[in-house]
Amino acid sequence: MKKKVSLKDIAQAAGVSTALVSYVLNNKEKEARVGKEIAKKIREIAKELDYQPNQLAISLKSGKSQTIGLILADISNPFFGNIARIIEDEAKKYNYTVIFGSSDENHEKSSDLINVLVKRQVDGFIIAPAQGTEKQIEYLEHQNIPLVLIDRYFPSIDTNFVATENFRAAYDAVNHLVETGHKNIGMITYHSDLIHMEERKRGYLTALQDNKVFSSISLIKEINFDSLKEEVDVNVRNLLSEEPAVDALFFSTNTLALNGLKTLDKLGYRIPDDLAIVCFDEGEAFDFFYSPITFISQPLVQVGKEAVNILINQINNPSATKKQLLINSQLVIRKSSGA
Repeated sequence: MKKKVSLKDIAQAAGVSTALVSYVLNNKEKEARVGKEIAKKIREIAKELDYQPNQLAISLKSGKSQTIGLILADISNPFFGNIARIIEDEAKKYNYTVIFGSSDENHEKSSDLINVLVKRQVDGFIIAPAQGTEKQIEYLEHQNIPLVLIDRYFPSIDTNFVATENFRAAYDAVNHLVETGHKNIGMITYHSDLIHMEERKRGYLTALQDNKVFSSISLIKEINFDSLKEEVDVNVRNLLSEEPAVDALFFSTNTLALNGLKTLDKLGYRIPDDLAIVCFDEGEAFDFFYSPITFISQPLVQVGKEAVNILINQINNPSATKKQLLINSQLVIRKSSGA
């Protein structure tokens, strides 16, 4: 059996003390005033020797597990898959491992995941909360477990959060459709009380109001997550059968948009000739669509990195002031909106 590499082995290979190696591998070289070249050399030797730290010993010494619990709303959505990778990569810089699960927008599953991760003694949580999970978040806060919410948050609970500025993003998207000549703009969104969906709907309505574009009926169709495919199909068809029929659709997520495009394709609608499309968030499948989709590009990298940095700061400084960030998005204009 191959002998396990120790700090002493690395120190001998680098010609430095074991204490110096320990400082560098624990990312404390600045406190110990270790030179950049020496620190780089130590890390390279540790990598060459395939050094594996004793995580149990580290945890016992520091009182920390060096793990973060990440609970996503829907891992099948590329948005959450991409942000999970960003969070994982950023956490690694702090020598943290990420343990993640998907609540599938279900509050009971979210509760089960939180209980499991608390028992695993994670040092903190990053959560995209499902609807109806306010009490779960309050529980973590009352237990003084470090926490950052991403993508959505609860205005009534004082927590760290990092999210997109959803109102402004939706407003700009719908305003763009009006500017390109569209008057009957429908919206397909989720039936949800969560703040990010409410803000997207508010942005849609405010843009129509500011442009004095009105309809005698509501052109907002709300979809239940559990029956997404069937309800998107029915509601897209309903919007197209209105008098007058919609001439543009604003989808509040990429998953809704993908399913809506399938219905439009089955019905023989051409984009943007027959109907303009704008979507909140991009999707890889959009690149293969004959009419490139205009979408709101969310700042995933910034959201993921900020969430990790805020959480690590909260772990190391439990009394740190709560940090709440809303980050602007960018409207990427392409062919589908008829620009």
